[in-house]
Amino acid sequence: MNIETLREYVLQKPSVTEGFPFGETVLVFKVLNKVFLLVPLDTEQLQFNAKCDPEKAIELREEWPDTILPGYHMNKKHWNTVIVDGRLSNKQILEMVDDSYKLVAKIKAPPRKK
Repeated sequence: MNIETLREYVLQKPSVTEGFPFGETVLVFKVLNKVFLLVPLDTEQLQFNAKCDPEKAIELREEWPDTILPGYHMNKKHWNTVIVDGRLSNKQILEMVDDSYKLVAKIKAPPRKK
């Protein structure tokens, strides 16, 4: 997995935008104007921060202690930093991206009228 593959995958999702609100070294992806993925561009190895269900975040960190860490500069309960070093499959990586997207898109959905 490389940054272009990740970027192309993320941008094909509905209502996703990209930008640099935190400076030119962090690529930020939003769904419905809410952050769901951050990718630092100044690291040697591809990594990203993704939102995650708190219980699942703990499970993933325990299973992959050198690859999935508490979210760097983020709420550690709800965010993981994922280091793309070949230990995780592309499928696993994209599932984490999908989970983050779904969690954030769901939060921003307008309430249903009764």
